[in-house]
Amino acid sequence: MSDLLVHHQGHDALAAADAARRQHDPSASAPDAAARPEADVRTLTFAKAINLGLRRALEDDPKVLLMGEDIGRLGGVFRVTDGLQADFGADRVVDTPLAESGIVGTAIGLAMRGYRSVCEIQFDGFIFPAFDQITTQLAKLHYRSHGRIQVPVVIRVPYGGGIGAVEHHSESPEVLFAHTAGLRVVSPSSPAEAFTMIRQAVASPDPVLFFEPKSRYWEKGEVDVAAALPAPHGEAGTLDRARVVRTGTDVTVVAYGPTVATALKAAEAAAAEGTSLEVVDLRTLSPLDIDTVAASVRRTGRCVVVHEAPVLYGSGAEVAARVTEECFFHLEAPVLRVGGFHTPYPVAKIEHDYLPSLDRVLDAVDRTLAL
Repeated sequence: MSDLLVHHQGHDALAAADAARRQHDPSASAPDAAARPEADVRTLTFAKAINLGLRRALEDDPKVLLMGEDIGRLGGVFRVTDGLQADFGADRVVDTPLAESGIVGTAIGLAMRGYRSVCEIQFDGFIFPAFDQITTQLAKLHYRSHGRIQVPVVIRVPYGGGIGAVEHHSESPEVLFAHTAGLRVVSPSSPAEAFTMIRQAVASPDPVLFFEPKSRYWEKGEVDVAAALPAPHGEAGTLDRARVVRTGTDVTVVAYGPTVATALKAAEAAAAEGTSLEVVDLRTLSPLDIDTVAASVRRTGRCVVVHEAPVLYGSGAEVAARVTEECFFHLEAPVLRVGGFHTPYPVAKIEHDYLPSLDRVLDAVDRTLAL
């Protein structure tokens, strides 16, 4: 990792030289933001949407850097960063040593010098060597410095199961970071959300854990790649807000990341039997937008929370507790949770018995309606 530190010494000068080069030779720069059309809607995979979001971030801010194992020439394990090193150079899309703690530690140092590093952790289970850096340094520097130091670091984490991977490649560790004050923890559920949210995460002054549902990387959706960047905080529909993705009247189903698609399929199946489900995509686990969830539950009177992580001490427990506090006199039944079991993630052959399925979500819906 010392080579990487030396590699970035004098990066201020490199950035200045690059800006001057672009000023005198516009053809050498990436596509001009001002030249983008008013709307450019394309059908993209989830992975390609993130790729284009990162490309926009690199175009718009010369101090944005990407760092990670094999993200440059290879384009990452899932090819999410494919082509970015070729277009922006090895100084801005950096292939790092296999050292997660070193990657995050270097990103923290660069953030203190004014850079915005986007780190890729190859797989969810590989994040634990960097856990100390993330929870004891990255999450706390702004607080310890009384607001004088900002550490705008984004850590991209492909997470969750459903791809038939081997051990340590299908974890759902998001609640460990949501429990840590000082970190934003978000997870997109569609290509359009991924494109917008990765750009908002990079623009945020706060450290962001960006959990990408790897089982959804190949799903396609419409994305306006010319859309302007929304404000990162404080307004409806921005990075820290949930959204209602399907309206309904009988039960609120709360999900995020990979389980939003499962919840929507459950809503379709339930509708065929005369039950109306409202689906809320949390989008962000920390901070938690309980207002949007509570408004939905007050309308329906019932709530089911779905996530891939184990139910025991999972993020659904916090949602259930907050809904009970906020909506006690509106609830017609207890809040129910559907998720993984309290075991290590199983082998690929039986992972679909572990993950929350359409049938398990519908069973919870039936149980809450019967109460």
